[in-house]
Amino acid sequence: MFGWEFPPFNSGGLGVACQGLTRGLARQGTEILFVLPKIYGTLEGDYMQILSAEKYDKENKEKKRIRFKIVDSILKPYLTSPAYIRERSRIDQSTHKIQIPDASEDLYGSDLFSEIKRYSIHAKNIALLEDFDIIHCHDWLTFPAGITAKKIAELRGLNTPLITHIHATEFDRTAGHPNQYIYDIEREGMHLADYVITVSEYTKNIIIKHYGIDPEKIYIVHNAIDFEESRISEQFKIKDHHKIVLFLGRMTIQKGPDHFLRIAKRISEIDDSVRFVMVGSGDMSNQIIEESANLGIGDKVLFSDFLNGEDVDRAYRMADVYVMSSISEPFGITPLEAMKNSTPVVISKQSGVSEILKNCLIVDFWDVDLMTTKILSILHNPEFRNHLSEEGLKEVKLLNWDRSANKCVELYKKVLMRC
Repeated sequence: MFGWEFPPFNSGGLGVACQGLTRGLARQGTEILFVLPKIYGTLEGDYMQILSAEKYDKENKEKKRIRFKIVDSILKPYLTSPAYIRERSRIDQSTHKIQIPDASEDLYGSDLFSEIKRYSIHAKNIALLEDFDIIHCHDWLTFPAGITAKKIAELRGLNTPLITHIHATEFDRTAGHPNQYIYDIEREGMHLADYVITVSEYTKNIIIKHYGIDPEKIYIVHNAIDFEESRISEQFKIKDHHKIVLFLGRMTIQKGPDHFLRIAKRISEIDDSVRFVMVGSGDMSNQIIEESANLGIGDKVLFSDFLNGEDVDRAYRMADVYVMSSISEPFGITPLEAMKNSTPVVISKQSGVSEILKNCLIVDFWDVDLMTTKILSILHNPEFRNHLSEEGLKEVKLLNWDRSANKCVELYKKVLMRC
């Protein structure tokens, strides 16, 4: 399995999904070698201690089924070409090294795409040394690595199936204006794969339409959540005087933070006591902060950088309503996290998670008036809010990763029989 983030070194839903699915597969008896780029500044020991598979299997007393192979790379989730150059420059300065592109296989790539190629070279070496039945790749950065591993398996006389797992497409990330190079990598990975897993029917339709993928080779596995009772019992002083509406996600065009601000403006005109908390970072962060001031609600919007671990649960617990205003969301794990914390949710209809949730309110992302009405109906109606909170909690307990893992195992068996 090739991935590019895993908790606690994660910056979004992809890492959470990789962890949940991997743990679920281990519980089903699947043995996994998870190949993961190393985050610069952390030690090998940090990874192996934190990502030890033992804690995943302890409750069932199973043998360790998850191993990690850490690759020295600065690939990160949601990385753009300019961001890669900045990250590499930061590393060069901090290590006082002068990097000479292509002088050695061990040096970082001169740009994002050469780094992806370098990562695939590591995949080649791993494929020469390891035995495996399935190659499973998460999103576009790992597709070249998966393709390389499959070619090496063929040289070893093995017909090893390749599965590409689509958590988001370039059309989602760019609101329909894809980078051609990234699009080409995605398309090649999907066409060369034996099967393509999508996280929703919504995403399946996108890759049929924009990538020309045969519907017969697409397999839907919805994301999930591993439910644990929240340990947060904190009383938040701000709630003595205000209702809280929460946005939690990357500050990028895909997540619709600008739409959230328009909703906040409309709500403020109706109920001046409501406050809005926006959690996350991204290329739109400065723009969103400035726009809140331009809209005249700068004193009503509170900003926080990216949160992790228990602080995420604290944010959900503090909120009276969680709003996912994404303009294109392949799945969207955050509503499940909110419901796990007994927080009512209002979500975009343009999302995969809307296919499976019942105890939430679903609205087109662009319909600011209806979004506003739905949010206020929760804020101003305690009985309705409590109903969504209680029923949502019951519902999310059933949406566990074992169900998703079972579907993956079914696909594994199917593709192995065919090969």
